[in-house]
Amino acid sequence: MANPASARFTLFTASAVCALIILDTNIVAVSLPSIARDLSGSFADIEWVVSAYLLAFAACLLPAGSLADRFGRRRMLLLGLAVFGVASLACGAAPTLLLLDLARAAKGVGAALLLTAALAAIGNRFHEPEERMRAWAFWGACMGATITFAPLLGGLIASTLGWRWIFYINLPLVVLLGAMVLRSIEESRDSAAARLDPLGSLTFAASLGCLIWGLIDANQVGWSSATTLGRLLIAGLLFGLFVIVERAQARPMIDLRLMRSGRFIGALLGMFAYAACAQVMMTLLPLYLQNGLQLSALAAGAGMLPFALAMLLTPRLGMRLATRLAPAEVFALGLVLVGVGNLLCAWAAGQGGYTAFALASLVLGAGAGLLNGDTQKNIMACVPRERTGMASGLSTTTRFGAIVLAIGVLGGILAARSGQLLREAMEVAAPQALDKVGEMATRVAAGDLSAALGLLEPGLRDVVAPLARQAFVGGFEAVLLSAGVAALVFAVIVGVLLRKPLPQLTRENFGLLHQADRG
Repeated sequence: MANPASARFTLFTASAVCALIILDTNIVAVSLPSIARDLSGSFADIEWVVSAYLLAFAACLLPAGSLADRFGRRRMLLLGLAVFGVASLACGAAPTLLLLDLARAAKGVGAALLLTAALAAIGNRFHEPEERMRAWAFWGACMGATITFAPLLGGLIASTLGWRWIFYINLPLVVLLGAMVLRSIEESRDSAAARLDPLGSLTFAASLGCLIWGLIDANQVGWSSATTLGRLLIAGLLFGLFVIVERAQARPMIDLRLMRSGRFIGALLGMFAYAACAQVMMTLLPLYLQNGLQLSALAAGAGMLPFALAMLLTPRLGMRLATRLAPAEVFALGLVLVGVGNLLCAWAAGQGGYTAFALASLVLGAGAGLLNGDTQKNIMACVPRERTGMASGLSTTTRFGAIVLAIGVLGGILAARSGQLLREAMEVAAPQALDKVGEMATRVAAGDLSAALGLLEPGLRDVVAPLARQAFVGGFEAVLLSAGVAALVFAVIVGVLLRKPLPQLTRENFGLLHQADRG
């Protein structure tokens, strides 16, 4: 019988798999303006490049967690790597935005299989409180390190080899990780895992898909239009159906009884706030650096270093604070730093120049780093060891669902505010071209200023160019202000909920709770 893989090698491999997902998520952000210019995309189009991946990712996380519990974490890691590799090849070769979006969605499915299985493997191997804390700290450090160099790597690749190579780079990494999984991850599963839940998976995915579709397209068809309201209503109805389906399951993908715990809800809201107000900025801030400050892709990647380095270094501070402060206080402090950091970035955007922005992004990155590892740890602590697959699926669904929702909402704020400011400026400088404002604004937001100006008569282009850039900066100020205020509100809510007692959940009292519900 083969010797069991060392705990350190298991932790390193599972963390490296998660790092691949984070690398792919963040490396794309710096290349979005290049993709928009090359494939003639609008702002909504490049939102879909990000959202197609994140939507499929978030929608598949819960069933992927169930698959990992039922069929084995090692097996799902290998399957996920295969899907992820093939989809990466398709992304790099995509000739149109539609095919790129479809390949990105397929890649999101592979990423969901990878992440839930990797997190469940860590949770299954490290179950004593002290060693689990150290394991999640190492995992958080790996995520932070990946976030640090991902934008710079993306900028370097986009500036030299071209944006398609940001996808091709995954191919050798997938092969290497496959070999590591075979050597280091022992097979583990939940022997009591119930059958799969296709109806629950379908209703959840459809609900999330309708919601994101409505949010992204609202800027084109109107926020109060029947189309937008209809999509949002359908999303709500489908989510209600999902809840009904889950309540009827003997062993659902999401055990809704957990929602009775204020501590668990607080941990989920903390993850949501962190992702929607801080982690999403890894996607949005490179757009500001390139479109607002007119930096190259490489310079924009380097310009993200203050944010990323602060995010990398502060988890160590978080570990020390966790020995002195309650989880509620650590969470609240992190969200306050995120809120203040966003507000300072908004002020810096209004002032112009990179120096003020870099200093403000240090504060934002410090808050994000303080929260990064702590969010996952608090959620996983609320479930028994046997259901780590369900817990990892739920926590990562919350994380990436929050990012994709934030992209839709904050993208809508950016498009609406920058369009309003551009219209106001052009009413004075170029009233004869007001009918072009809508299309110009979406091109400017995507980073394709030349295409936006190409819609105008040649004599107007030099006049409108600085107005378009100013409008974009004003729209981005509104984005940062909104994220800052939201983080401060969440800081209060999460700080209160996390003071609730930690639920004592085991396999036995999961069953007792279920019997009580049905009795």
